[in-house]
Amino acid sequence: MRETQESIYADIPELRIVERDDQRSIKSFVLRGTPLKSFQVEAVRAYYDDYVIPYEPKLLDFARIFGNDKPVIIEIGFGMGVATHLIAKERTEYNYLALEVFLSGFTKLLDKVGKDGLDNIRLMRFDAVAVLEQMVGDSTVAGFHIFFPDPWPKKRQQKRRLIQGEFAALLGRKLSPGGYIYAVTDWVPYAEQMLEVFAGIEELTNPSGGFCPPVSWRPETRFEVKGREQEFQINEVWVEKKA
Repeated sequence: MRETQESIYADIPELRIVERDDQRSIKSFVLRGTPLKSFQVEAVRAYYDDYVIPYEPKLLDFARIFGNDKPVIIEIGFGMGVATHLIAKERTEYNYLALEVFLSGFTKLLDKVGKDGLDNIRLMRFDAVAVLEQMVGDSTVAGFHIFFPDPWPKKRQQKRRLIQGEFAALLGRKLSPGGYIYAVTDWVPYAEQMLEVFAGIEELTNPSGGFCPPVSWRPETRFEVKGREQEFQINEVWVEKKA
């Protein structure tokens, strides 16, 4: 009998919950339901225990989780996980914690990393703010990847944008000295907001003085290709924590 998404939730109830009960009222995401295909359900059954970290309000021990002391990169909102998968597969000198609340993309990445047997990546389906506040120690993260976050383009929506002063300060606290934040967007006003917000965080510095050149190891995704076809301007932002 073909398994359903609900059967997965029944056996793994924490997979259904993506935010704390006391979650902030303004969120950077609005959940949309997309039925899972059979391979996605099967990926959860096969790989959940090996690759997924449930939310729990206590600090993560990265050395224990990964079995080594490699620097840890956290990706926030990995979408379908195409770039995440390729980066983790090719840049094995790092460990990766990938965060995404949307179940369809979460399960697609889980399927990819499980089939490849990657040992340097773990996934979480939970709100990034809660994870960073409760589970990630200060000065323990080598870098953050934030690729194409929802731009919330309408003026009344802009309070939902992920990159705001309070969140940027949180990222800064979690970074180790010399660590980086690498953000990419195809929405120019949001890109400009990113520069302004990061410039307001005292411990962060922008080595490019503005937008940075494209980073060679970041793969171009289908989403990005479609944006270029529509003549959207891709802007990249790279800031670092002062040593």
